[in-house]
Amino acid sequence: MSRVILVVEDEPKLASLLADYLMASSFEPYCLGNGMDVVPWVREHRPELVLLDLMLPGRDGMEICADIRTFSTVPIIMVTARIEEIDRLLGLEIGADDYICKPFSPREVVARVKAVLRRTQGGQTLEASGLTLDEHRWRATLHGRDLSLTAVEFKLLQFLAANPGRIFGRQQLMDRIYPDERVVSERTIDSHIKKLRKKLQTADPKANLIHAVYSVGYKFENA
Repeated sequence: MSRVILVVEDEPKLASLLADYLMASSFEPYCLGNGMDVVPWVREHRPELVLLDLMLPGRDGMEICADIRTFSTVPIIMVTARIEEIDRLLGLEIGADDYICKPFSPREVVARVKAVLRRTQGGQTLEASGLTLDEHRWRATLHGRDLSLTAVEFKLLQFLAANPGRIFGRQQLMDRIYPDERVVSERTIDSHIKKLRKKLQTADPKANLIHAVYSVGYKFENA
């Protein structure tokens, strides 16, 4: 299992101090100081957890967190010195898993990292027809090739693959992948399915795992 922790902090001395304490606890810290670099790095390296400062050059931490949540469930701990943001962070409305206020002790940060990982680890891994869906890593592969799915695509494929042979209507699928009941068109599901099929066939041109059932919906069939 990866032990990589991404530390996003624009104060070099503080970032270095946190990295030292994380290494002492057998983690592999990597430090970034500019908000513009965070999302591409998370997409490429898939860390085990992100320590994300709220105030950063380039991009605000809230904005970064919301962006990450569109494609990953990696645990995120927000770090802030802005007292006025505490109420919002307490509700964790932005999709973070926890928050820490500055000033803090590095030992407290490491303890919180371990606590969040204990709480968030244990996601299931689903395997079918060469397809592997790792819920903890939010990662899908087909015959070992990364499919680079968005969060919605992952949830859709996971739900279908967990119920092979069963037909689901568009509304059922929307209820599953949009639990916040946002208003979307049924054709949104068709768009997601089209993109999923394309990504599956890019990984394996013979892949034919998702089937349309005329006027009813979609189903997953093991090859």
